Amino acid sequence: MDEIYLKQVRALLDDNVIGSIANVASFLYETLHDVNWVGYYFHRDDKLILGPFMGKIACSKLALDKGVCAKAFRDKSVTYVRDVHNFDGHIACDADSRSELVLPLYNKEKVIGVLDIDAPITDRFNQDDIDMLSEVAMIISAYLSGYDQAAS
Repeated sequence: MDEIYLKQVRALLDDNVIGSIANVASFLYETLHDVNWVGYYFHRDDKLILGPFMGKIACSKLALDKGVCAKAFRDKSVTYVRDVHNFDGHIACDADSRSELVLPLYNKEKVIGVLDIDAPITDRFNQDDIDMLSEVAMIISAYLSGYDQAAS
């Protein structure tokens, strides 16, 4: 099933960068059970700036010194927090979120932003989810690398 899922993600990507990544966020939001937010933050002017998303209202800017998204961005690594209430420095854009998975997005070797997925339950994601969503993040990264203006 994972390859079919990834094929669908690839099929959503065309020459409309914003529309394409918005459609991927929508696809993930609609197909992943028990999630309440899926979207992107992109690095601009020493902050993470909100990109396309699906779900509840979100923080429009995030500092790079606190929060799960900032940690994933700074560490250049997938960051999974099973219970955000136990994460020092968590930014509560939505009080209903309980667990969070953040995957860095790259333009070549440079981290340009993150794919952020929130869930209203603790311990939402298992290793299979993390592996599959890491593949999705790699597909999005490769796609964005072809569009320097959107991905720089």
